Amino acid sequence: MNKLEIFKKKLIYRSNYRGTKEMDLLLSQFVKKNINLFDQTLLKELDKFLDFEDEVILNYYQYGNIKNNIDKNKISKIFKKFKV
Repeated sequence: MNKLEIFKKKLIYRSNYRGTKEMDLLLSQFVKKNINLFDQTLLKELDKFLDFEDEVILNYYQYGNIKNNIDKNKISKIFKKFKV
């Protein structure tokens, strides 16, 4: 298994185990759908995006609330358009 595949597996794991069931489902479905479409730059952005707290991500997704510069992350714009 190469480094890229290992990195992808880590991102999938991080998206599955967030702490709240809602975010586990939402983020894991988003990541599974998109991970193989992302280039290395976007994968690094996804890694940074997953560093945001669940509350920050959820409030951005549901209400468009911008906190901690979440809107500056390229993944946030893709995630905002994602529908489960």
